[in-house]
Amino acid sequence: MTFYAQSRIHTEQVLAGFQGLSLGALIATLKTWNDERITRRDLKALTDRELADIGLRRSDIDAVAKGKF
Repeated sequence: MTFYAQSRIHTEQVLAGFQGLSLGALIATLKTWNDERITRRDLKALTDRELADIGLRRSDIDAVAKGKF
């Protein structure tokens, strides 16, 4: 019973963080996260030579995925 009570409190705290967050903002955040995830996955699948051909190094992948490169 203690686990249930603690997990319920935690869930309520997490959901309280979304209060005031519009559905559109939530969807936009999820879309951004997914786009970054796909970009990161695709770039990691390239060889070092292929990355060099497009002017990137492995250490640049996270920055590119976040749009900061």
